[in-house]
Amino acid sequence: MNEVSKKFIPVLKLSDVVVYPSMIAPIFITKSDATIAVENSLLTEDHKILLVLEKPSKKNKESQENLEPSEYAEYTELTEFIEKSEEDLAHTLEEEVEKTTDNLYDIGIEGKIIQVLKFPDGSVKALVEAMHRVKLHDIHYQEELLQAKYEELEEISVEEDEKVKALVKYTLERFNEYIKRTTKINMDSFMSITEIQNNAGKLADILATYLNIDVDEKQKVLELLNTHERLEYVSTVLSREIELLGIEEAIQEKVKYKLGKSQKEYLLREKLRAIKEELGSEEGMDELDEYKQKIDEAKVPQKVKEQLDKELSRLEKMPAYTAETAVIRTYIETVLELPWDKKTEDIIDLERAKKILDEDHHGLKDVKERILEFLAVKKLSEKPQPTIICFVGPPGVGKTSLARSIARSLDKNFAQVSLGGINDESEIRGHRRTYIGSMPGRIIRAIQDAGSKNPVILIDEIEKMIKSHMGDPTAAMLEVLDPSQNSNYTDHYIDLPFDLSEVFFIATANSLDPLYKPLRDRLETILLPGYTEEEKIHIAQGFLIPRQFDTNGIKEDKLIIEESAIREIISKYTRESGVRELERSFAKICRKFAVELVENPEIQVKVTNKNLFKYLGVPKFIREEAEKVPQIGLVHGLAWTEFGGEILEIETSVMPGNGKLNLTGRLGEIMQESAKTALSYARSNYEKLNIPLDVQEKYDIHIHAADGATPKDGPSAGIALTLAIISAITHRPIRSDVAMTGEITLRGRILPIGGLREKCIAALRSEICNVIIPKANEKDLQDLPDYIKEKLNFKIVSSMEEVIDFALLNKN
Repeated sequence: MNEVSKKFIPVLKLSDVVVYPSMIAPIFITKSDATIAVENSLLTEDHKILLVLEKPSKKNKESQENLEPSEYAEYTELTEFIEKSEEDLAHTLEEEVEKTTDNLYDIGIEGKIIQVLKFPDGSVKALVEAMHRVKLHDIHYQEELLQAKYEELEEISVEEDEKVKALVKYTLERFNEYIKRTTKINMDSFMSITEIQNNAGKLADILATYLNIDVDEKQKVLELLNTHERLEYVSTVLSREIELLGIEEAIQEKVKYKLGKSQKEYLLREKLRAIKEELGSEEGMDELDEYKQKIDEAKVPQKVKEQLDKELSRLEKMPAYTAETAVIRTYIETVLELPWDKKTEDIIDLERAKKILDEDHHGLKDVKERILEFLAVKKLSEKPQPTIICFVGPPGVGKTSLARSIARSLDKNFAQVSLGGINDESEIRGHRRTYIGSMPGRIIRAIQDAGSKNPVILIDEIEKMIKSHMGDPTAAMLEVLDPSQNSNYTDHYIDLPFDLSEVFFIATANSLDPLYKPLRDRLETILLPGYTEEEKIHIAQGFLIPRQFDTNGIKEDKLIIEESAIREIISKYTRESGVRELERSFAKICRKFAVELVENPEIQVKVTNKNLFKYLGVPKFIREEAEKVPQIGLVHGLAWTEFGGEILEIETSVMPGNGKLNLTGRLGEIMQESAKTALSYARSNYEKLNIPLDVQEKYDIHIHAADGATPKDGPSAGIALTLAIISAITHRPIRSDVAMTGEITLRGRILPIGGLREKCIAALRSEICNVIIPKANEKDLQDLPDYIKEKLNFKIVSSMEEVIDFALLNKN
C-alpha cells in the first residue's frame, strides 16, 4: 500500500465526465467552487488537482434502471434533446454550490493543470493531464475550497496468456463493429489503438472514454484495479451498447416513412427556438445557422466555400464544448474574416504623395525621389509591380514612418509585421491545425488586421530572422515576396490559396549583410543615411518638440527650447544617426518642466545650453583633453556601422620584444589583415620613414581599437592603422584635428571606401574639421549637403605618402 499524502490538494468535482490516466482532457467550469479549486491549484508549483465524480441523483438513476433495453433506447432518443437544453440552462443559471462531500466517489484521478482559458461569459476551460488513480481521504471544505489528501493506487496487472489475448482480440472486434454503427465517434479524430493491444488496462480505459455510457459505469471502470477484470467489464458493456444500437436502428427504420428529413429538422429547430425563448435568448437562430448564413453570403472563391461547408458539416456531427469543436469554430471565423474580395481603390497622385512625404519627413531628398519614381511607374503600368522596396539604414532615421506615409499617400490600409528574433518557420507560414493553440502565420494575420487584400504591409527588421531547428523563416519569406508565387500563397493554418500579388510590401533593415542572399535579391534597396546636425535641428523644431509638447500637455508659450540647447543635446547628450535619443531628451525636459508647472502654474522657462544640465544632468559625451592634443600612436579613424558613422580611436604602442604583433579591441578578420598590411608597408619603406631595420626583431607592436566590447571589421581603417604604427615607431605625433578613412595596399595606394556621408557626420559630431578620404571617393562629395562641405576640410589622397605629409607632425 502507498502512503497517504501529507498535504491537502484542491479537489475538482466532475458531474458528467470521467478522466482516465495518461489522458489530456478539457474540462469546462462554470461553478464558483470549481473555479476556486483551479485557481488554488495554479498557485502551487506542480499545479496538481484531484478529479472526482459526483454520484448521480437516485431519481434519475432508478427511472433508467426500470426500463427494458428497447424502452431504454426510446428513452435515450426522447431525452437527448431535453438533456441538452438542461445543460444550456445550467450554464446560464449558476446554482448555489452545496458544501457537502457525501455525494462524491472516493476513487478519483490525480491530475496536473496544463493550461487555463477564460471566456468572455465568465466560464473557464482547464486542460488537465490525468496521471494516476487515487483514493481520496479526509475530503472537506476549507472555507470555499474543497480539498483532500490522497493515496496513489497501483494497477493489478495480469500476466498475458492466451485467455487475455483472446479477450483483447474479441473486445477490439466488438469495438470496430460499434464505431461502424454509431455516429457519435468522429473517425478523423479517433486515435489508433493498435499500439496499445499489449496493455489491457490502458485499452479498457481508452474504449470506456469513447463509449456513450452513464458516468457511474465509467466510474466503475476507473475503480477496477485488476486490468483483466476491467477489460472484461468494458467488453460486457460494449456488447450491450451494440445491442441497443441495433434496436435503435430498427425503431428508426419503422418510423422513417412517418417523418421525413425536412420535417424532422423543422420540428427540432422549432423546439430549439422555443427553448431559447424560455431562456430569454434574443438570438433568432442557432450558431450553425449563423455560420451557414455567413458562408452563403460571403464573397469567397468556390474552393473556399466548399472547404467551409465541409468544416461546418464536421461541426454539426460533434458534441458541443469539446476541444475539436473550438478549433473548427476558430477556423471558420478566421477564414470568413479574411478580405477575399475587399480591396481599396488605388489613389496614385504624385503631388499628394510628395506633400505627405514632406509633411512627415525633413530632408531625405534622394529617398523621396526614389519613392516618387516607384509610384510613377506603378501608375503608368497596368501590371503588378514585382519590386519589393527595402529601406536600409540605422535606427531612428524614419524607415517605419516612411512606410506609413506611403500608405497614407496611396490611401491604402496599413499593417506591420515585426520579424526581429523570429526563429520558427511557422511564424511565417502558420501552424497546422493539428497542434493545440495553432494560428495563421504573421502575413495572413496582417492581411486580416488590414481588412483589405491590397494593403501596404511593412515587414520590419527583415534581416533579424534566425535559422533554427524549427525551420528557416528567411526561406519561408521567399514565397511571400516572390511575385511569381505569392498569387497562390498557402498558409498552413488556412490551407487555402490566398492572393498576395496586390499587396504592397515594404521591408526595413539596419543592414543587409546578415540577410539570406536569395531573399536579398528580391529587394529593391533604398539607403537611408543618418541625419546631419542641421537636419536634426530642423526635425527637432518642426516635429519632435511639438509632438512632446502635445504628449505632455505643455503649451508653447510656457516652455521654449532654444537652438543652442538643441545643438548641445545633439553634440553632448546623444551620439546617433537617427533622432530617437534626441526625442527622449526632449521628453525628459518636458516631464521635469511639467513638475515645475504643476507646482507653479505661472512659471515660464527658456531652456538654453547654459541651463540644460538642470534638466538632462551631466553631458554623456565629452572629448577628453588628451584627445585634443596631438599624440604619438593615437589616430582618429572613421568607421561605418549599421547604426551610422562612428569615430574609431586606434592606439599603437611599441615595446621591447621579439617581433610580435598584438591586436586587441575585437578586430574582425579583415581588419586584422589590414593591420598586417600596414605593418608590412611600414617595414618595406623603412628608409623613407626613418624606421630602424631591426624594428621587428627587437620590438613588439600592440594595436588596440577603443570600445573593446564592440566588434569591428572592414578594410577602411587601413590608412589609420598604418599611420598609428609609423607614429609609434618614429615617435612623431599625429594631428588630433584630423580623421581619416581609406583602404591601403602593400605599395601604399589608397583604395575607395563606402559610407562617406555617415563618416563625415561622425567627424562633425566629434568636432573634427579635417577629413582624409581616397581620391576615388572625390566624386561622392557632390552628394554631401552643402553645410557639411562648408564645415569640413577634405584632404584628397591617392597614396600613403600624402597621408603622412598631411597628418604626421615632426618630433617635438
